[in-house]
Amino acid sequence: MIFFKKEKLQRTITITKDTRDGILTYCKLNHPNEGILILRGKSKKGIISIDGLVIPPFSHHGPTFAGFPHSFLPFDPSYVGTVHSHPSGAAKPSVTDLHNFFGFVSLIVQSPYEDDDIFAYDRDGNLLEITISQDQS
Repeated sequence: MIFFKKEKLQRTITITKDTRDGILTYCKLNHPNEGILILRGKSKKGIISIDGLVIPPFSHHGPTFAGFPHSFLPFDPSYVGTVHSHPSGAAKPSVTDLHNFFGFVSLIVQSPYEDDDIFAYDRDGNLLEITISQDQS
């Protein structure tokens, strides 16, 4: 019997400038609690383009947690992942973050929520590169 090892895609993340600004503003508004948003966009052959945000219904927030019940989400193939803040200032995903992974990518924003405070991770906790693109007209 022959087994074929599927080559793992190297994911690349692109976020529009307006979406990045929306993420940072949302995190600042929720501080000192964590905030959580759903990322909208497209994923094709490992290239994840993020161009929108959704506030999850019935989300809950606290100083060390943020989450939402997935059962209340309508089916939407444009969901590509989530973003949440870490008010403590550490951007590394926790075990809980990895166990609650949703979609293709998880973004974590560390305090003080500036342009360089957003980090992307795959479901194994590996750091991914982020590129900020100009918004399309």
